[in-house]
Amino acid sequence: MKTTLENNTLTIFLEGRIDTNNAAQTEQEIFAAAGGSSAEIVVDAEKLEYISSAGLRVLMKLRKQIKKPLPLVNVSRDVFDILETTGFTELFDVRKALREMSVEGCEVIGKGGYGTVYRIDKETILKVYNQASLDVIEGERTMSQRAFVNGLPTAIPYDTVKVGDKFGVVYEMIDARTIAQIINADPSKLEEYTKQYAAALKEFHSIEMDDELFEDKKKELRATIDIITPYVTDEEIALMKDYLDSVPDKRVFIHGDYNLKNVMVKDGELMLIDIGDAGVGHPIFDVASVWLFCKYTKKTPLPPEYIRMLMGFDPELSDRVWEVFFDEYFGTSDPAVMARTEDMIKPMAYFLVAHNGIRRIQDQTEEMMQRRVEGIIRGLLLPAIKNAVPLNF
Repeated sequence: MKTTLENNTLTIFLEGRIDTNNAAQTEQEIFAAAGGSSAEIVVDAEKLEYISSAGLRVLMKLRKQIKKPLPLVNVSRDVFDILETTGFTELFDVRKALREMSVEGCEVIGKGGYGTVYRIDKETILKVYNQASLDVIEGERTMSQRAFVNGLPTAIPYDTVKVGDKFGVVYEMIDARTIAQIINADPSKLEEYTKQYAAALKEFHSIEMDDELFEDKKKELRATIDIITPYVTDEEIALMKDYLDSVPDKRVFIHGDYNLKNVMVKDGELMLIDIGDAGVGHPIFDVASVWLFCKYTKKTPLPPEYIRMLMGFDPELSDRVWEVFFDEYFGTSDPAVMARTEDMIKPMAYFLVAHNGIRRIQDQTEEMMQRRVEGIIRGLLLPAIKNAVPLNF
C-alpha cells in the first residue's frame, strides 16, 4: 500500500478491490502506516474500484482511532454510490474525484481578479479560478446552491472540475449573456438593462435570509480591522468601528459583488452568477459595490485596457450606468440627493476597497501593508468616515 507524508499530512492510497478476501490484510497495512502517527490522515481512493462491507468496517476502525472526520478524496462515482447507499457519506468527509475539462477554443464571457468565465456550450458555462483552494471553490458552489434553494435567481451549479492545474465550477446557463456584454455590443440598450439591474437589486434587498451559511457582512469588515490593527492608531480603529456600528443591522440578501458582469440575462430575466461573496446585511453593501464599479474603477491607476476588461464595456458609459441605476433604485434623479447619497455610500465603498486590498491578498510584506494602509485607510476610508452622512435608506 502506497503512503506519502507531506506537510504533516499522511495520505493512504487505496487501490483495486477491498472485500472479504483482503480486508484483514488491508487493515493491517493501514494501521501499520497510521498507528501512532500525529499527522492528519487522508485516504485517497482514486484507484479504488470497489469496497465491500468488510472494507467499510476497516475505514470505520480507522475513523474511531483518529477520533475525527476522515477525509476520503478522489472517490469514483461507483465507490461514492456505495458510500452514499450505506450512509458513509454522513460519517466521512467524502469528496468525489473531479472530472477534467479543457477550455481550449471556448468563448470568454467574463474575466476578473478571481478568475475567468467560459461558455462551454449553449447550456453550460465554466468559471475557472485563478488562485483559490478547493475548499473555497466548493464553498462558493454550495453558496450558489443554497441561494437557489432560497428563491434567488442564480445559475444552477453542477460539479467542481479540474482545468489543467486550476479548479472550476460548471454552471447551467442557457443562451445567456451578461448585462456588460449586452451594453458593450449595443450601448443603446444601457438604460433598459440598467433599470432591470437596479430593480432586481431592490427586490433582492427585500429578501430576509435565515440561512446561517450567509454571513453578516459587518463581521467580514471587522476582521479587516483586526488585520490592520498593528498599522493604525487606537483613534483610527475607534473611527472605523464606530462607523460600522452606525450601520443598521439587517439580514437581507447581499450579493457582495453586484456588477454588470455578474448579472446575466436569460429569456429576458436576470440571473446572478459569482456569488461567492454573498451574505446578509444592510443594502448599503451592494449599493456601495455598484458605486465602486461605476465611479471608482475607471479612476484607478490601472492600464486602460485592464479597466475595460474589469468593467466589460466602455468605461466612458459607467457614469450613465450609475445615474440610471440611482434613478431606478432610489426613485429620483435629483443631483443634490445623489450627491448626498454618495456621501453616505463612500465610507462603505472604501471599506470594501480596504477589505479586498488587504484581507484577501495573501503573504503581504510589511511594506505592502504600510502602503495599503496609507493609501486606502488614511487616504480614502478615514476622510470619508469623517465626512459621512447618516444613512437614510
